[in-house]
Amino acid sequence: MYDYIKTIIPRERILFHEPMNQHTTFRVGGEAECFFSIQQEEELVKLIPYLNQIEQDYFILGNGSNLLVGDKGYRGIVLKFDGPMEQIRTDGMRITAKAGAPLAKVAVVAKENGLTGLEFAAGIPGTIGGGVVMNAGAYDGEMKQVVETVRVIDREGEITTLDNDTMEFGYRTSIIKNRPFIVLEVVLQLAEGDPEQIGAKMEELAQLRRNKQPLEYASAGSTFKRPEGYYAGKLIMEAGMRGYRIGGAQVSNKHCGFIINTGRATAADIKEVIEEVQERVKERFHVSLEPEVVFLGDF
Repeated sequence: MYDYIKTIIPRERILFHEPMNQHTTFRVGGEAECFFSIQQEEELVKLIPYLNQIEQDYFILGNGSNLLVGDKGYRGIVLKFDGPMEQIRTDGMRITAKAGAPLAKVAVVAKENGLTGLEFAAGIPGTIGGGVVMNAGAYDGEMKQVVETVRVIDREGEITTLDNDTMEFGYRTSIIKNRPFIVLEVVLQLAEGDPEQIGAKMEELAQLRRNKQPLEYASAGSTFKRPEGYYAGKLIMEAGMRGYRIGGAQVSNKHCGFIINTGRATAADIKEVIEEVQERVKERFHVSLEPEVVFLGDF
């Protein structure tokens, strides 16, 4: 397998036993058996069909901002988009961004070009590819409102363009959550705006985040999806879980919807806190909390 992959990806972009705590915002996790830096769509066109053909496990890594990797690592291949796969360009009121582009950086480019509609995304720590997959959102904004088209690649290496309706956007979901597609590129349709007003709105939202969220700690942002009719953080607080701790993992005192790494947490600590919170809230309120966090590898 390695000999063939070297014909697709240069040796210097192939890593073995890569520590995943360097690639997640939780700052925990064991090693990935293989870690590839992907810089061209053509590499995926050749690589993805091959990996599926030989039934090799792989995982597409964005910014690791919604990911918990087990302490025993991941016995598969992690594919990370870098370099040219992070490009952003503008054309009138459209922005075209490669999947690896940080969502916050795309929001800054929008502001610099006087384009409004993406202010909500300025503080979201993921990539635009990951943001589209989960229909990321904050402060009454979501990707569904601004996405025009999404270019994807399937298991056979075929590239397709999906429009907004075809994406089947919902709360923290899209068609890509349930289909074997990988995002390559996203086109956003924005509106004309005043850069100063856009910047002011972004700073206002950033201040709200600083006031309400434990940004000084490593975390994956909101740990749970919002259950219909409730707020996860409020349920967790009312279940008496504020400050609940196992090892170095803790329910934030500042915002109970966040589980934080206080400095020495293991992935197992974080997973245990998540499971304990789910159990307590279910027991007290008969509400099932579904994690936004993706679990990868062996714990």
